[in-house]
Amino acid sequence: METTEYALGRTDEEFERVRAQARLWSADTARLLDRIGLAAGARCLDAGCGPGETMRLMAERVGPAGEVIGIDLDPVISSLAPGRVIIHDLTADEPVPGGPYDLVYARLLLFHTPRRAEVLRRLWDAVGPGGHLLVQDYDLQAVGLNPTLGIVDQMTALVVAAFGAAGCDVRTGSRLPYLMAEAGIGAPDGTDVAGRLIPAAMGTPILASVYQSLLPIAYANGLITPDEAGQALDTLRRETAANPDRYVLLPLLNGIWKTKGAAR
Repeated sequence: METTEYALGRTDEEFERVRAQARLWSADTARLLDRIGLAAGARCLDAGCGPGETMRLMAERVGPAGEVIGIDLDPVISSLAPGRVIIHDLTADEPVPGGPYDLVYARLLLFHTPRRAEVLRRLWDAVGPGGHLLVQDYDLQAVGLNPTLGIVDQMTALVVAAFGAAGCDVRTGSRLPYLMAEAGIGAPDGTDVAGRLIPAAMGTPILASVYQSLLPIAYANGLITPDEAGQALDTLRRETAANPDRYVLLPLLNGIWKTKGAAR
């Protein structure tokens, strides 16, 4: 199944969840921005910028002499971004607008995007000579509670099934080097894996928020009924309170980067 529709919906609750998610991973993204040497005066693109939390990290590094532009398909969530945003569908068969850039960055974009290799190729084409492509994306395979609880396994399976029904690839993060090769870009210059192991009291509410955002897709595809979903959420709250010493492994956030050779 292919779709350009964002699987998690466009509610105020989802927008706040996205912002909280961005803040959760900000240190890991900042570390990679520094790893590739993002410098003052650079011109940057945040592809699939959403509310623009990563645009702030870029702006801190490029300073007033630099420029940070966002691209997003959704004019509502991108209106929250702290700078200029171009409304554009990156799956469209046309060049990424505004290039070339010194840095093209995407986090959790390809996960939701059909024809991932094609989109990755277009992002690479928007990188100027000597510039960088930096991509971070999720792999959900290892997500779970340890020691496990049946309700967490059930809800995680529902999340994975609903993402699949929406055309998402829940292992995109681990496929990034392959996608880069498929796009004709070659091997990445570097890779990175970031993770979070957090107490159940912090982790299961994250699972619950993603679960709730995916319920419209789950209902539409007959994966669960509203009564069953409500019971699952109630059970998760009770089981979390009864097992405070368990920890949740969040999705792994995998990264790749590549520098484009200077023009001759």
